[in-house]
Amino acid sequence: MKILDWYILKKFLSTTIFMVLIFCVIAVVIDTSEKADDFVKSGLTTWQIVKQYYIGFVPFIISMIFPLMVFIAVILFTSKMAGRSEIVAILAGGIRYNRMLRPYFFGALLLGGFFWFATQYLIPKANVIRGNFQTNYIDRQSSYEQGQNAKLSRSYYIRIDQNTFAGMRDYDTASKTAINGFFMDRMEGTQLVYNLRADNIKWDTAAKNWKVENAIERTIHGQKETVKLVPSMIVKLNVKPNEVRPDKYLKDKMTTPELKRFIQGEEKRGTEGLNDFRVERYRRDATPASVFILTLIGVAVSSRKTRGGSGLNLAVGFITAAIYVVMDKFSLTFSTKSNFPPLLAAWTPNIIFTFVAIWLYRLAPK
Repeated sequence: MKILDWYILKKFLSTTIFMVLIFCVIAVVIDTSEKADDFVKSGLTTWQIVKQYYIGFVPFIISMIFPLMVFIAVILFTSKMAGRSEIVAILAGGIRYNRMLRPYFFGALLLGGFFWFATQYLIPKANVIRGNFQTNYIDRQSSYEQGQNAKLSRSYYIRIDQNTFAGMRDYDTASKTAINGFFMDRMEGTQLVYNLRADNIKWDTAAKNWKVENAIERTIHGQKETVKLVPSMIVKLNVKPNEVRPDKYLKDKMTTPELKRFIQGEEKRGTEGLNDFRVERYRRDATPASVFILTLIGVAVSSRKTRGGSGLNLAVGFITAAIYVVMDKFSLTFSTKSNFPPLLAAWTPNIIFTFVAIWLYRLAPK
């Protein structure tokens, strides 16, 4: 690392941190204004809101904007260097353009590596805080919906394996108990071969499994049916209490190892509609990789000295960022709503912008 490398690297890191902090402050201000009524209704103090929500919200926002903030930061300080003829002086001094890119790639490696680790392990833990607060205080149903759909919203249906289905009525997440009924059906082809009905089911913390009470067990063999009354019995559902109730923040709350195990377990049970989780799994690798691609694009766009300062470079940068975001959202939507492969959906923007980066690099002044 030479003096020039440290000079560029310090500008790279400091500008990126500054951009992230500025946009985090803006995001917190906008979010506070939108949720002011919910915060008042929650009855929590300012410190409780900060501790129970914004400690998780800020990392969530950073995870969304970090690659783009790196991209804009590169454009900002590189445009200033080009405007002050520093890049011209560097190239005229005999330093090759590829050599000048070394501190940029080192900074991208440092920032991208940290961001990769954060998306795998740290940000999901922060999303637990944000998701729990959203569920308890923000995502409340209207009083009309609660009155009309109270029973429906507490009835859950799960698929144990490819041939076995179960359902719970009036399931309470706090007590981990369904008090108004439980059923489990096992099929062979189109024929019902086993049926279990019970008054209630609850999670047995000692046995670490589900326990039903006042159950009626039916086993069907062709034209014959065997009925058995069981006061209580342990039922293996291959489902934990926190997996019964649908949680729209679940994929964000799990660390990558937990997400992998969850997907594998659901695949064994034959659960459909897992593309959201698969896309999230692959996106956690693809998004940090975009830091390198956007860094190269940022340098190639802003290293040329232009009339009027860095305004044109910033405009090109924002347009490029907007195209990247739109392309990313389209690919994710096609995967979750259709049959577009999740792996390809997560990496498509990176693949396309890699070619864009190579094209802009060839056009950059050397």
